[in-house]
Amino acid sequence: MRCMVSLRLPTLTLAALAMLAAPTATTRAAAQRRPNVLIFVSDDQGWADIGYHNPAVYSPRLDALAAEGARFTQHYVMPQCTPTRVAILTGRYPSRFGPAAREASNDPALPLGTPTLADVATARGYDTHLVGKWHLGSTPANGPNRYGFAHSYGSLAGAVGMYDHHYRKGKFADSWQRDGALIDGAENGRHTTDLIADEAIRVLRQPHERPFLLYVAFHAVHTPLDERGRHVDRPTQLDPDDPTRWLDEDDIEWFHDPDGVIQRERDPEKRLLLAAVHHLDHAIGRVVDALRAAKLADDTLILFTSDNGPQVDWPGNAYPDDLKLTDFNQSLPMRGKKVDVYEGGIHVPGFAVWPGHIAPGAIDTPVHVVDWLPTIAALLARADADAAERTAPAIDGDGVDLGPLLFATAEARAAASLPDRDLYWTWSRVTNRWALRHDDWKIVRYGKGAPEHAEQWQLFDLAADPREAEDLGAQHPAIRQRLHERFLRQHARDADD
Repeated sequence: MRCMVSLRLPTLTLAALAMLAAPTATTRAAAQRRPNVLIFVSDDQGWADIGYHNPAVYSPRLDALAAEGARFTQHYVMPQCTPTRVAILTGRYPSRFGPAAREASNDPALPLGTPTLADVATARGYDTHLVGKWHLGSTPANGPNRYGFAHSYGSLAGAVGMYDHHYRKGKFADSWQRDGALIDGAENGRHTTDLIADEAIRVLRQPHERPFLLYVAFHAVHTPLDERGRHVDRPTQLDPDDPTRWLDEDDIEWFHDPDGVIQRERDPEKRLLLAAVHHLDHAIGRVVDALRAAKLADDTLILFTSDNGPQVDWPGNAYPDDLKLTDFNQSLPMRGKKVDVYEGGIHVPGFAVWPGHIAPGAIDTPVHVVDWLPTIAALLARADADAAERTAPAIDGDGVDLGPLLFATAEARAAASLPDRDLYWTWSRVTNRWALRHDDWKIVRYGKGAPEHAEQWQLFDLAADPREAEDLGAQHPAIRQRLHERFLRQHARDADD
């Protein structure tokens, strides 16, 4: 059985957490033994938009990093950006928090005072940094510094212009900030991927008296796709003399790689996406190089995920210099895309690396980003020499500690198991997409209103049919009924609309 139960622990107030954050002499000594945590989140990078899944994609740094650790072959997120970020930072399914957490939104996704991963780390004596995209509340009053992060830099809103760093026109247009203060001019003129990597490198190079949690959330490869290279004053555009090429494409490094992978792609829109992946890959490589140069790699757990499946099509004109694009991601070997609760929308690349602690190889057990918080919390608690003096916040969560899989030897992983549990998805403020996986069986429902009867669901056997091509509900009504009953128990824990 490859499933699990919810994690339930007592709650600590955030006021009490603040009292526990100050470093003591023992804390400083223990900091040398406690692992740092570095989390990378890419945006709209589908399962096939990475090299170790697809040789048509050039991402050598991500591929090499993944090969050093545990690759999750069945790694799940939520179907859109805000919900996945809720799941990572709270260890809970976003439907537990209400409408603003269930889809991309500028509204506050979480009530102030909600314990987060940053609070857990702070209570264990960690410094906490968020670099990049927040998208859980697009004003400083609901920014990352109000949810446990001591330091933050990047955009409060979701997608922004890659070079001017503004959101759509209107109330949330200005969201580029540092520690809750909007930055005048929004550092116009440099690609967000470079700015985010630079800031993460700055954090890594500074002195560290305490261990750190560094959450690095890139905007790439979300639209608008805009790769200008040295032509920073000219938005990406097709060459008027050759519409199969981008203007001055030969001068822009991200459209070229030593192996010629990107240039072998004949579709210019797909080639633009590959250029954005190349740029992202290079930036993550720079951050990892800085980690190693600071001699921190052996003491750092690295986690990587995309936030949801691929965009695929985009009408353009939503953000500054925003191109219309059609079928621009790499093709998926599964059904669905971003905002779908079919596999294509929620099954994405993910891996974990920690030299000497996580054996290289594949983990085939289904896992979900709600598992990251309890996994990190358990790891930090085990490594905390002052655990008896500190109390970290407990989360009434949906995830489980992946330690039995992550920290097992490669040989022992096959026999390792996790507690029985459901994987559960919803989407939309007025929820109209529902799914639940238990073992290899999955039910899916599209339509307003929570399903009341088992017959409303599609049923898929993911072991035999990972593309979700054949609805087996009529052939297996007892299984469909059993999963429907599990759904009702999950839905009973959701917040009201």
